[in-house]
Amino acid sequence: MKMRQSQHHRNRRQNKNSRRETVVLSQRDTARWIERLARYGYAAKGAVYSLVGLLAFHATFTWSGEVTGSEGALRAIAQQPLGSIWLLLIALGLVGYVFWQCIQAIYDPEHDDVGVQSVSRRLSYALSGGVYGSLSFAAFRTLLSPPWSLNAGEGGSTEQVALLLAQPRGQWLVGSLGVAIASYGFYCIYRGLRTTFWRRLKFSEMTQAEIDWATRMGRFGLMAKGTVSIIMGYFFTQAGRVADPEQAKTTEGALQAIQQQPFGAVLTGIIALGLIAYGIHLFVQARYRRISP
Repeated sequence: MKMRQSQHHRNRRQNKNSRRETVVLSQRDTARWIERLARYGYAAKGAVYSLVGLLAFHATFTWSGEVTGSEGALRAIAQQPLGSIWLLLIALGLVGYVFWQCIQAIYDPEHDDVGVQSVSRRLSYALSGGVYGSLSFAAFRTLLSPPWSLNAGEGGSTEQVALLLAQPRGQWLVGSLGVAIASYGFYCIYRGLRTTFWRRLKFSEMTQAEIDWATRMGRFGLMAKGTVSIIMGYFFTQAGRVADPEQAKTTEGALQAIQQQPFGAVLTGIIALGLIAYGIHLFVQARYRRISP
């Protein structure tokens, strides 16, 4: 009788251990897929910003005068040979990036702290997810649009701001959004100056030359991205202050504002190169970032 009970207990322990191992393996598989989606997302985001920078640089120094933003870059991709395939890949990559931002906003798996810093970080992840969710939607919309409609300008942001302004306390919402965008811009510049992006790179897998170039591209790119975000934040704040959705500007509007300043061609060219560098920085993140889902 005792031998039967002992055997029964051993079988139960083995079953529990087996179930535990199955759960652990399942969690590892899930984490692996989340990591792959995140890396794919960083690469897709990098492709968009690199193209925005290239188009802005080309427009500035060929005197075509037409800089464009993220949605303009998507339209430019759609008009290329095999553009629909490339656009679909980028759209799916942006969905992966949004998914990763949602995971970070809900669980914040890469940090253990609590309090105000944790809350502000989660809010920034949620805001980033919303922004790139809108961009992924724009990518799919561009993919499904007829070719003759691809020359239209960026009007989606104006419509979205108008919708926000129509809500209760809409001016406050739009103004707060502008402050958040500008704050993100200052944070990007801080990260560039302090090279805080180093903390999550796999230096053991990089050569010294790769580390040096990743540092240069990261610094330059984050400072350019931060500058554009601060200008966008200013325009959104103005839109909230005067209740005019036309005042809100995206990346395209920010670049056009820079272009209209004294020495605007030079300034726009520098920012354009910075956005290319930011795209390269995102490619580095896609390859070498430590991602812990």
